[in-house]
Amino acid sequence: MFPRGLIVSSQALEGNPFRNSEYLAVMAEAAVLGGAVAIRANGVEDITEMRKRISVPIIGIDKKKDSSGRTVITPDFAGAKRVAEAGATIIAMDVTDYPSDIAEDRKTLIDRIHNELGLMVMADISTADEAKKAADMGVDAVSTTLAGYVPGALHSADELYEPNLELVKTIADMHLPCALVVEGRIWERADLKRAFDLGADAVVIGKAITNPMAITKYFLSGVPADKR
Repeated sequence: MFPRGLIVSSQALEGNPFRNSEYLAVMAEAAVLGGAVAIRANGVEDITEMRKRISVPIIGIDKKKDSSGRTVITPDFAGAKRVAEAGATIIAMDVTDYPSDIAEDRKTLIDRIHNELGLMVMADISTADEAKKAADMGVDAVSTTLAGYVPGALHSADELYEPNLELVKTIADMHLPCALVVEGRIWERADLKRAFDLGADAVVIGKAITNPMAITKYFLSGVPADKR
């Protein structure tokens, strides 16, 4: 069964002092001790370190840039296999309609992860239509991870701390035969509760828990300009 409850994403980009596999593994361990039912993580190095410290499911991803410079989440089987061997027990992948020259056929990739790796697949989507297509392909969960992060449909600056709960409701009302995961711009307990009330099976929180740089910026936004 796909994990139900609060999932924490422990990731860091270059330029972040936490861009260190051991640091991120400690962060993941702390999140699990706090009650996280699963961890989302990127890449072999981070997942390997985390698996030394935690036993909960790890949603593994393998981020790659295509020729346009866009970051694509687990576009091929080779990447999925690498993170699985590192200790991931669920594979998340981009199942949006946005094209990429490095993405393998999504249905074939989903089937291979199921059949050759024996793992569940979570589809990172950006629209309700993509969620339906992913469910039809047989994924175990759909996640709103990429809502507001696909070229041509980016969230506005005013929506930086506002999750797309309207999309969550739309997908929940479709009653798809897979788990519904909410991810993206959850910064308030009220939004977390609302996501579950709307029908989410799990919610992923990343920056608001595991990114001190982003957390500081969030609170700084409430400081008067003359006090910054």
